[in-house]
Amino acid sequence: MSRKTARPAGLSGGIVVVCSFCCVMKKGSSVTTETVTETPSTENITTESDAVTFRDLNLHPVLLKAVLNAGYETPTPIQEQAIPLVLKGHDVMGLAQTGTGKTAAFGLPLINHLMNEHGKPDRKTVKSLILAPTRELVNQIADNLKTYIRGTHLKLHVVVGGASINKQIKALENGLDILVATPGRLIDLLDRRALTLNKARFLVLDEADQMLDLGFIHALRQIAPLLATPRQTMLFSATMPKQMAELSSAYLTNPKRVQVSPPGKAADKIRQSLHFVPQSEKGELLKECLNEHPNGQAIVFSRTKHGAEKLMKHLVSCGYKADSIHGNKSQGQRERAIKAFREGLVKVLVATDVAARGIDIPNVTHVYNFDLPDVPENYVHRIGRTARAGKDGEAIAFVSSVEIKLLRQIQKIMKVTIPVASGIEPAAEDRPKRVPQQRQQRKDRPKKPAVSAHKPARDTQGKKRPARRPNRKPRQGGTDAPRRQA
Repeated sequence: MSRKTARPAGLSGGIVVVCSFCCVMKKGSSVTTETVTETPSTENITTESDAVTFRDLNLHPVLLKAVLNAGYETPTPIQEQAIPLVLKGHDVMGLAQTGTGKTAAFGLPLINHLMNEHGKPDRKTVKSLILAPTRELVNQIADNLKTYIRGTHLKLHVVVGGASINKQIKALENGLDILVATPGRLIDLLDRRALTLNKARFLVLDEADQMLDLGFIHALRQIAPLLATPRQTMLFSATMPKQMAELSSAYLTNPKRVQVSPPGKAADKIRQSLHFVPQSEKGELLKECLNEHPNGQAIVFSRTKHGAEKLMKHLVSCGYKADSIHGNKSQGQRERAIKAFREGLVKVLVATDVAARGIDIPNVTHVYNFDLPDVPENYVHRIGRTARAGKDGEAIAFVSSVEIKLLRQIQKIMKVTIPVASGIEPAAEDRPKRVPQQRQQRKDRPKKPAVSAHKPARDTQGKKRPARRPNRKPRQGGTDAPRRQA
C-alpha cells in the first residue's frame, strides 16, 4: 500500500517512545494521523496516509501472523509512527492520549527484536524489562504481550506486590526474555539476589508520569544503573509534566519524541458532561444515571478507598451487580473483580485511581467521576477507560461546591469546557479538613479533675481509697526463680 511520509534527513541517534496502553484498531477502523511535535532536541515526523497496515511495518512473519490472527489489521497513529523507529534501534518517547494503543507501539517492536536474537536467557537474568506503576497495568501489559508471543520461544513473567514472592523467585531461576514489573517488588527481588539486570538491553518505562506522581523516581534511580549498556530505552505516557523532561534527559540517549495528540487531550469519541450536585445527593443521581443505561458497563471513580467500598456496598444493597477495587483489596480480590467485570458478570465497578490506568476493557460504555481526582491529569486517564479501540463512550462528572477549583484545573489542562448537563455552578468552597478519629476522641474526652497532692484520693462515695500494698520481697533465689508448685 502507498504511503506518503515527510521525513527529515538524519534519523540517527536514540529514540524515546512514550506509551501507556495496548490497543490496536481492528480491521475496518478509520485511522487519522497528526503532526508530531518536538522538543528542542527532537525531530518532526508527519504521516499523511491512512492506508498503512501492519504488513507495511516489517514485522517478523511469526509476529505478524499473531497480530493478524488477533483480528488487527491497521495500526493506530502512535503505532504507525513509533514501531519503525523502535525497530531501527532508537530510543523513543511517545506521547498519545489514553486508549490509542501505546502498549503495542513498544510491545510489538520489542518482541520483534527478541525473536531475531539467538540463545536462551542465562539463569536469573532477563533480556528486557518493562516497568509500570500499578499491578493492574502490569497485568494488562502482560496479557496483551502474551497474545503476540504465543507460539514463539519467548518467556514472559510478571512480578508485582501482593503476590507470593517465593513463586516469583522460582519463575526467575531459569531466566526470562520479558519481565514486566512494578518498581517496588523488583527492588525486593534484587535485594534477595533473585535476579540480575546486567543482561537487560531493553528498558520500557510505561506511564512514566504516574511513576513520578507516586514517588517511583528514587526506585528508577536505583534500577537503571543495573541494566546493560548500551541499551535501548522507551518511555511512554499520556501526559507530559515538567519532570518528564528531566527523566528523559537522564535515561534516554538522543531521544526523539513521537506525539499524535496534545498532552492531556482525551479521546475524540468520548462525550463529556457534568452535573453540579451537592455531595449528599450524588448517590441518588448515580443510580438515576445507571437506570438510564441498564445494559451498559460502567466504572465509577471515588476519591478514597473507604468511599469506594461504601458506595459499592450501597449499590449492591440496591440490587446492582457491583464490585470494587482499591488499595485495601488483595491482589486476588482485585483480579477476580476485574475478571467478573470483563466477563459481564459485574456491571458496575467502583474504583479509586488505582484503576485509572491498566484496565483495557472495550465494552465500558460509561465512566462516572463520583468524586473529581485531586490530580487533574488523572481525570484524563479515568475517562480513557471508555471509548477504547475506536468505540464510543460517555464520561459523566458529579461536581460539588468543594470540587469547583478541581474542575477549573481539569478544564485548564484539557483546554476544553465540559458541557453542563444539570445544576447551577455553586460558589467554590474549601474542602473541610479531616481530623483523625483518635485525636478527635481525645479532644472531646472530659478532663479528669486534678487531685491535690496533700489530700488523699477519694472514690465516688467520698471514702478513702485503700493504700497501695507495699512491694513484696523478692523470692529466695532471685526474681527469676521459679514459683513453688502446689
